Amino acid sequence: MKSAIFLAVAIILEISGTTALKLSQGFTRPGPAAVVVVCYLASFVVLSWALRGIALSTAYAIWSGVGTAVVAAIGIVWFAEPAGVLKLVCLAVIIAGVAGLHLAG
Repeated sequence: MKSAIFLAVAIILEISGTTALKLSQGFTRPGPAAVVVVCYLASFVVLSWALRGIALSTAYAIWSGVGTAVVAAIGIVWFAEPAGVLKLVCLAVIIAGVAGLHLAG
C-alpha cells in the first residue's frame, strides 16, 4: 500500500513538473523553471521508493502512462490544445495499456 502511495505522489510530481515546463517558456521564467527541476527530481526520488514494492515494468508504465494521459488532458483543457478523435483514441489506448499492465502485475 505504501508503494502505491509513493507511486501516486511521483505521478503528481511528474505532472506538476511537466506542466511547469510549459509555463517556464523554454526556461526563460525562473519560477516555473525552478518548479520543473524540483518536481522532476522529487518525482524520481519518490518513484524509486515506490519501486521497493512494485515491479519496475508495472511502476514505470503506470508512472509514465498516467502522467502522459493527465498532461495531455491538461494541455487540452488548460492550454487549449486541439483534441481530435485520433488523439483521444490514442489516450484511451494508453490508459487501457496501463490498466492492463496493472492487472497483469
